[in-house]
Formats: sequence, structure tokens, C-alpha cells
Amino acid sequence: MDFSSILILFCKGILIGFAIAAPVGAVGILCIRRTLSNHKLLATLTGMGSACADMFYGTVAAFSLAGITDFITKHEFYLKLFGGILIAWIGFAIIKHPSRKKTEEIEGIDSPLHAFTSAFVLTLSNPITLIVFAAAFTAMGVAPIYQSFTQASFLVAGVFIGASFWWIFLITTIYLLRHRLSEAQLLWINHFSGVILIGFSVYILLSLI
Repeated sequence: MDFSSILILFCKGILIGFAIAAPVGAVGILCIRRTLSNHKLLATLTGMGSACADMFYGTVAAFSLAGITDFITKHEFYLKLFGGILIAWIGFAIIKHPSRKKTEEIEGIDSPLHAFTSAFVLTLSNPITLIVFAAAFTAMGVAPIYQSFTQASFLVAGVFIGASFWWIFLITTIYLLRHRLSEAQLLWINHFSGVILIGFSVYILLSLI
């Protein structure tokens, strides 16, 4: 495969990664809250954790790793259960401490490792993402290319860059707008984000029944 074809494949990966990361879910809510609390590093690591999970699922889809796919499918119940409980815990913590001061205190003592791993686990707890990647690859005319390590690697690298770009764009936008929000508005956003996260948790846990 020539360089131009690999470049096109790389660009397709960027578009797919951006499109899959863009819908605002539980990780998006966490990124927004941490940015509003003026913790850009934690917000960035949260986004990168999600981007790495997307890259993992993209790798499985691109390389057609049947063994990993079977493992994820087999343990889907436990992945969703853990993810649902984790989201619920974060949501209740947000509602319990909704003020800006309390939020900054809680986010301030949160570790970068926890910010990254929690986002990674939350994104990984949704195995449907694997199906979404397979569908996106098909829609973009990208067939499983496990025959070529180079092709698959460029595609997965594009997915990671595309997902990372979305999180950087979201964090930067929220950071630039945060000063326009009053204390009352931030309080409302914190309450609302906590409720939304609990809603995500309920949805995930009910899907297990």
C-alpha cells in the first residue's frame, strides 16, 4: 500500500475517533465539571483515559482480535455492572457536594492516576463501543485489515488522535467560557451533572436485567 493510501486510512481513523468520542456521556460530564473547577490537568487526563479506551476498542476492531472480542462479550455483564456502580458513586458524590468550593476541594485531592483510570474504565465498561467501531469502519469503507500491521496501526493511531482532539476541543471551549458562569449557575450545573450521571448508571444497570 502506498503512502497516500495509508494517509487516507489515517485520516479516516481521525474522523472515526472524533465522531465516536463526541457524544457527551458520563466521561464528558466529568471533563466539563473538572474544567469548570479549574482542574485542567485532571480534565485532560480524564479525556485521555477515554481516548485510550477508544483506541483499545479500535485496535480490537481493526486487527479483528477474535480472542479479545470473545473475552469482552463473555464478561460484558461484569464490565457494565462495575461501570454502572462507578458512575452512580461519582454522581452521588457530586450531588452531595455541589458547591464550587466543595467541588474544587474534592477535585483538588483527586489523583491524576484516578482521573485517567476512572475514565478508561467507564469507557471500557460499554462493550457496545466495539460494535460501533466495527460499524464505523464499515461505513467509512475500512474492512478488517489484520493482514497488514502497518495499515491497522495507522488506522488505530488516527482513532486515538481524533478522540484526543475532541477532548482537547471540549476542555478548551469550557475553560474559555467558565468565567461567564455565576456561582448559582455552577451550582445548578453540578446538581444537573450529578443527576445525569446517576441517570447513566440507572440505564446501564437496568440493561443488565
